[in-house]
Amino acid sequence: MSQSRPERITGLKDIAHRYDAFIVDLWGVVHNGKQPYAGVLDCFAALKRAGKHTLLLSNAPRRAQAAIPRLADLGVARGMFDEILTSGEDAWLSLRTRGRPDAAPFYRDLGRRCFLFGAPRDLSMFDELDVERVADIASADFILCTNLYDYGQRPADHEATLRAAVARGLPMICANPDLVVVHGEALEYCAGAVAELYEELGGRVAWHGKPHAPIYARARSMLGGAGPERVLCIGDSLRTDIAGANAAGLESLLVTGGIHKADFIGADGSIDMARIEAACEAARAWPTFIGPGLQW
Repeated sequence: MSQSRPERITGLKDIAHRYDAFIVDLWGVVHNGKQPYAGVLDCFAALKRAGKHTLLLSNAPRRAQAAIPRLADLGVARGMFDEILTSGEDAWLSLRTRGRPDAAPFYRDLGRRCFLFGAPRDLSMFDELDVERVADIASADFILCTNLYDYGQRPADHEATLRAAVARGLPMICANPDLVVVHGEALEYCAGAVAELYEELGGRVAWHGKPHAPIYARARSMLGGAGPERVLCIGDSLRTDIAGANAAGLESLLVTGGIHKADFIGADGSIDMARIEAACEAARAWPTFIGPGLQW
């Protein structure tokens, strides 16, 4: 993708005609974990009126169908978007191939006993899978990491457990590659931070979700045949949303009100383009557009 200076926009109205389909991040773009951002619902309505195809692509560590009721609770009704795909769904689909000769090597060689490193809210990941969930990591064949156990925890809090798992050679599936996420006004660690530490300790990890290429291929297959030049990715993370779009050959909009808000928004509320461009250079991730949020 081009490393040229990104174009600033105030809303999608001025550029929507260039695209047929939009791949939209959830947490940090659509909502902050507690409520939708201002203008988001109106923007979805405008995209639908314009006949655009919208796919929500989330690094949520749960089945896509399990994410829909949560969105409805936040005020984002099912009829506002066309498709939804999660990193959890991508991991689940791979887990369904566990033990099969045609599976990827990581999944072909997995055992059956799985330890869930994450909160009970992610139990939908075990639906219709031929795996046994075990309560003791010492008896597991592999780890499924979906989250930390509670808000406020850090990966380092579990380093002793992770070191012991590495010593046993347990492979880990990371169903959410995000390092941190905005929860209300706070940043919380995610499964990606756990998996990153696991790799640093010598563990082996299979990553699912943005910025990894397979989930973009799956998303494109759900977009009704839109060519890559007619697809716009919208996200708030340089590391996942923008780098992923770059790698997939898709144009992108970086919204400044999400995970990078403290770095990109000045004290007067204005967007600091110099800081954004420096961050893009450091992350080696270049958006096509910069805007305040998912607004029409």
